Amino acid sequence: MSVPTNRGWALRPADPADVEQVAELRAVVMRPDLERLGRYDEHRVRQRLRDIFAAEHTSVVVADGVFAGCVTLRPVESGWWLENFYLSPALQGRGIGTAVLRGLLERADAAGVDVRLDVLQGSAARQLYERHGFTLEREDPIDVFMVRRSGV
Repeated sequence: MSVPTNRGWALRPADPADVEQVAELRAVVMRPDLERLGRYDEHRVRQRLRDIFAAEHTSVVVADGVFAGCVTLRPVESGWWLENFYLSPALQGRGIGTAVLRGLLERADAAGVDVRLDVLQGSAARQLYERHGFTLEREDPIDVFMVRRSGV
């Protein structure tokens, strides 16, 4: 899905060649939360992304012409699974993540499907998702699993 914007950023379909940039961004973005939880592993954080990367369901955020983030919206039996939503720390807090999420949720509502995701315990991202209608489904000591019902 290509989505040009007039705000200096756009979405483009991911390419399999994007996997290393996405893996590196994941390591940077997740490091503080994983370290806080005592789960940061320099190799594992990247390899887990490589193992699940699905270019066909992933969009890349491009800001000012350069790679700035990504998001995956993968179809699952119960709707869509939102994962690998990472934005360069230098661009966080500018409304880009909110705009990307809003667009994805509009697609989900149009398709009439629920969206599920998980975030690490204590992650600031949870607040973003709660502002967009996600609610707690279940949690464990590491992850918080959330759902947003279609049309919320």
